Order: sequence, then structure tokens, then C-alpha cells
Amino acid sequence: MLNALEVFTTVVVGVMVGVEFSVLFVINPILNALPEDSAQLGHAHGGRMLGAVMPFWYIGSLVLAGVWAVAGRHHHGTGLVVTAGALLILSVVMSLLLLVPINNRNKTWTPENRPEDWKEQLNRWLRFHYVRVAVIIAAFTLLVTALA
Repeated sequence: MLNALEVFTTVVVGVMVGVEFSVLFVINPILNALPEDSAQLGHAHGGRMLGAVMPFWYIGSLVLAGVWAVAGRHHHGTGLVVTAGALLILSVVMSLLLLVPINNRNKTWTPENRPEDWKEQLNRWLRFHYVRVAVIIAAFTLLVTALA
């Protein structure tokens, strides 16, 4: 049963990493290449869509890592899982304090009501997202290593 939990947790976190990686390196460049209003509207729509799903995914990944750490506390690799869990906690804290406030503003913007500094705010979100993606990649790497 522990093996199934380990694999399931690693897959869930890995898919989350893939989604966030694709947002960073595929979706954002596509949106930013669109004409100005389309780009901002696309970012707002993406913020609404992913903003509805990602909190469950981030918290779910953290819970799964926590269950794995407790269930496998006497097994090889537990320290790696605990460290991965700490990184997932960091990713949640970063999301709540840095990214979500910008996203919550962005998803309500239209070309008529967006602030003058909307591009700067989206660039700030992107910088924070780079760091968050690095954090969750590190967590995923630790989980994969703990499987060995």
C-alpha cells in the first residue's frame, strides 16, 4: 500500500509540475505574443481557470506528501519526502502571499478597467512564478529520489 501511495504522490506532484512548467514556458509566451487586449484577457481567463483548480492540487500534493512521510517514517527516503513536503509548504505560502493577490486582481481586469501598471503586475507574477516552479521541481525531484 505504501508503494502505491509513493507512486501516486509522485505522479500527482509531477503532473502539477508539468502544468506549471507549461504555463511558464508555453502558455505565457503564447499569450504574450497576442495583441495587447487579447494577451491580458487570456491571462485573466487562465487565472480564473487555473485559479479554481490549482489550490486543490497544491494542497492535495502537500497532504499526500505528508501522508507518505508519516506512513513511511521508518523507510528509506523519509528525509527526502519531509524536505519535499517543506518545499511544497513553501510553494503554498508563496502562492498565497505573492501570486494569488496578483492573480485575483488580474482575473477581474478588462481592457476598460485594468490599471495602468497591469503589465508590471503580470511581470511581477511571472517572476514569482519562476521561483515557485523551481521550488516545486525541487520537491518533485526529491520525491522521485525517495522512490529509489
